[in-house]
Amino acid sequence: MHEMSIALAVVDQVEEAAGAAGTGAVTRVRMQVGELAGVVPDALAFCFELACAGTVLDGAELVIESVTARARCASCPDVWAVGVPPDLCCPGCGGATGVELLSGRELRIVSADREDGPAPARTREPIPEER
Repeated sequence: MHEMSIALAVVDQVEEAAGAAGTGAVTRVRMQVGELAGVVPDALAFCFELACAGTVLDGAELVIESVTARARCASCPDVWAVGVPPDLCCPGCGGATGVELLSGRELRIVSADREDGPAPARTREPIPEER
């Protein structure tokens, strides 16, 4: 399940930002996850909780904002929700060439809420890199 590697990457990025800012524990992380990103939100939330153990994010809440996949037709002004699996034929004119995917592939950290004060010591051991 790749959601664990995503959760670990999110924790590492937020930990690094919190450390650079000299802040305390992180209490909430907000993410945008597009419906075409290939990520199962419930699995990500489960993995996030495990990945946070022993870090400045221990006990942090993960808030996932789902982003609808939308496309725009190059032949007409139509914009539509493409659904899953994506339907990239324009419902307005029937065209399928020049269709631009506007949203739905997002996988980004939007914000992290934190407590003020020094960050607690990190207790989770870093994962050794493969050689």
